[in-house]
Amino acid sequence: MASTRERILNTTSNLLKTQGYHATGLNQILIKSCTPKGSLYYYFPKGKEELAGEAIRSTSQTIAERIQTHLATYTDPAEAISVFVGYIAQYIELSDYQAGGPLMIVALETVNSNDGLNTVCREAYQLIQDAFFHKLVDSGFSTEKASTLAEFVVASIEGGTILSRIQHSGAPLYRIAEELRVFLSVAAKE
Repeated sequence: MASTRERILNTTSNLLKTQGYHATGLNQILIKSCTPKGSLYYYFPKGKEELAGEAIRSTSQTIAERIQTHLATYTDPAEAISVFVGYIAQYIELSDYQAGGPLMIVALETVNSNDGLNTVCREAYQLIQDAFFHKLVDSGFSTEKASTLAEFVVASIEGGTILSRIQHSGAPLYRIAEELRVFLSVAAKE
């Protein structure tokens, strides 16, 4: 059973990824998490921004761990990343295009309006990039090439996620999965 703090964080994470920072209110978080107001401020005395920052950190840590776990099951990084992107497409389809890109909405909303959350989002994306980076380095890519490729992979996934959700189709991500497989296979031979 989740603790009160975990319930608040999980509820906040779910609301942020579906409706963003500005549309998510503290009262909504309290109602959805079945939490009294005093508990929210006990765990997050600085309020909504602190709570959102912690939710973003928690979400990015979970995503990075999932990526690492998945990638570790494959020897070939091109295959590992391609299959992972295909799983994202399936997840988005199964959510009826409501889920996917859990950091994206908050990152875009706060990029110019909230330095604190913008920093948290940058750190979150870096953590996710690092998961791909480590797989690529472990597979023989130089650190410089792995860094560039990891950034390219994350940018491709985020762009594909936006297109899949907008088009109500997993096709953009499935195409990206295949193109990343080919691209990374070629890059491994360079």
